[in-house]
Amino acid sequence: MKRAIYVHGKGGSAAEAEHYRPLLPGWDVVGFDYRAQTPWDAKEEFSRFFDAQSAGQDAVMVIADSIGAFFALHALSEKPIARALLISPVVDMEALIQNMMKWAGVTEEALRQAGEIPVEGGETLSWESLCYVREHPIRWNKPASILYGERDALTSWETIDAFAARTGAELTVMPGGEHWFHTPEQMAFLDDWVKGVMKSPV
Repeated sequence: MKRAIYVHGKGGSAAEAEHYRPLLPGWDVVGFDYRAQTPWDAKEEFSRFFDAQSAGQDAVMVIADSIGAFFALHALSEKPIARALLISPVVDMEALIQNMMKWAGVTEEALRQAGEIPVEGGETLSWESLCYVREHPIRWNKPASILYGERDALTSWETIDAFAARTGAELTVMPGGEHWFHTPEQMAFLDDWVKGVMKSPV
């Protein structure tokens, strides 16, 4: 028995796992409707879910999107994962937080003093989160394939390229692609990517 766990991005849902069922014959695809909002909460929640879902399975794969990919990479790095399919993954949360601070005109000292600062777009900058991700960088050594949109506004090319090189992940770039894969053209590219990746043995 083989199980694929789908981890959605911000604003997504476990129901998105249904999209991957026809792309993964022979795999039981389940969606993870997690509640964690911080990496330390994800560490506990993701580990507990993975352990329950992997019981009795011959292999477990993770398909994760955006912030869900960050949580999965952070929380599941020591789990027995056969392979990971990462779609627009956030791989350097410290860099992303620093960029958000720059966009909002927030200095590090101001954030340290305030603790939390709400910014445009409904996000909240957190000094605790910044310190945590600095102290707990992602360490990943499992087989991984990354799908990255050329116009991803959250993760720079330099960041994703460096992560792929450091972890040995296979990196595919969609020309003109965005962080959120949602148009018919983008979804067709994603589907072809998944099918292509699955033809390659880990």
